[in-house]
Amino acid sequence: MSGVNANSLLIPKPRIRISSSPFGSKRLSFFSDGVLASSAAVANPSRSSEERVYEVVLKQAALVREPKRDVQRALDWEKTIQNEGITDGNLLSEAYARCGEVCAEYAKTFYLGTQLMTPERRRAVWAIYVWCRRTDELVDGPNASHITPKALERWEKRLTDLFEGRPYDMYDAALSDTVSKYPVDIQPFKDMIEGMRLDLRKSRYENFDELYLYCYYVAGTVGLMSVPVMGLAPESKASVESVYNAALALGLANQLTNILRDVGEDARRGRVYLPQDELAQAGLCDDDIFRGKVTDKWRFFMKGQIKRARRFFDEAEKGVAELSAASRWPVWASLMLYKQILDSIEANDYDNFTKRAYVGKAKKLLSLPIAFGRAMVGPSNLKDLVTR
Repeated sequence: MSGVNANSLLIPKPRIRISSSPFGSKRLSFFSDGVLASSAAVANPSRSSEERVYEVVLKQAALVREPKRDVQRALDWEKTIQNEGITDGNLLSEAYARCGEVCAEYAKTFYLGTQLMTPERRRAVWAIYVWCRRTDELVDGPNASHITPKALERWEKRLTDLFEGRPYDMYDAALSDTVSKYPVDIQPFKDMIEGMRLDLRKSRYENFDELYLYCYYVAGTVGLMSVPVMGLAPESKASVESVYNAALALGLANQLTNILRDVGEDARRGRVYLPQDELAQAGLCDDDIFRGKVTDKWRFFMKGQIKRARRFFDEAEKGVAELSAASRWPVWASLMLYKQILDSIEANDYDNFTKRAYVGKAKKLLSLPIAFGRAMVGPSNLKDLVTR
C-alpha cells in the first residue's frame, strides 16, 4: 500500500530528543527529522532508520549547493521513437504535455496549483509525478499480481538509462530532460523502487522504526526529488537541510495518513501497515484488525497514531514558506487537504475498517483560497499567520 502523494515536500534540522510512542514508552530518536537511504543506508542496521535517512538528506542538500549545471545533456531519442512510433514534431514538448495530462487526471488539485509555477518548473514537477505514479502502479496497479523482483530490477535499469540520457518512452524522456536541468539525484528514485520491493515481500512492520523506513521509501522520497525543482525563496534564511527535512516530513505524514485511511482495505489484502509493538501495547493484534470492529482499545490506538501523523504535518508546515513563491500553492493545497483526511477518520468514530475517510468537494474548494493566501506569505511572516 504505497500510494503516490503529489505533495510530499518539507522540515527543520534534526535534534536528538527523547520522543514517546503513542502509548508512553520512550525511545531515543531524531524525531521526524530523520531521513533514510536506500540499500546503502541499510548497510548499518545498528543505527535508527531516521539517522540513516538523514544521511540521504545531507547528500541531497549538498547537491543543491553545487554550482548550477551549465550544459544540458542531449537525449538519445532512438529507443523512444521506436517504442512510441513517433518520427517528427517537437518530441520534448509532447513528452511534457503527456505528463501534464496524467497529472491533471490523477492529481487535480495539485495540477491546478502547478499553474502558478514557471512553465519549466511546472513541467518538471509533472515529469517527477508521473514517474512516481508509474512506479507505484507496478505493485498497486491492475497488473500488480504479475510483478516480480526481476521486473523491478528492469525498472531500476531503465531508471539508470533515463538518468544517463537514454529514455525508453515519452514519459521517461520528460524526466530525463528534467534531471539534466536540475540537481536531482538518482538516490531517492532508487529508494522508491526499494519501497516497491518491500511491498512484494513484507506485509508486517514490527515497530515504528521499520515503518518509518518504509514510509520514507514510498513517500518521503517524493519530497527529496521535488525540492530542487520547486526551488527556495531568495529571501529564505533557512538552511537547505531544513527544507529537505520538511519535504521528508510531509512525505512521511502523507504516507502515515494513507495507512490510517486504508486499514480496512489493506486488511482485506492480508496486510497490516501498523507497528506491531504498538498494537500489542494497546491490547490489540492482527485478528482485531481482520475482525474490523471499532472498540475503545481501537479508538485509543488510533488517537495515538493520528497524533503522530499530525506532528509530522506540523513539522512539514515549517518548510513550505521557504519554497519559491510560485511553488508554494500546490504544496499548501495538498498538505491542507491531506491533513483533513485525519479529521475525517475522527468524524467516522475511527471506523477505518468499513468507511473510507475522504475530503468532500465543498471542503476542497474552500481550502484552495486559504492555501493560496498562505502561499502568498513569505518565510518571515508565515509563523504569525499560522498561529493566529
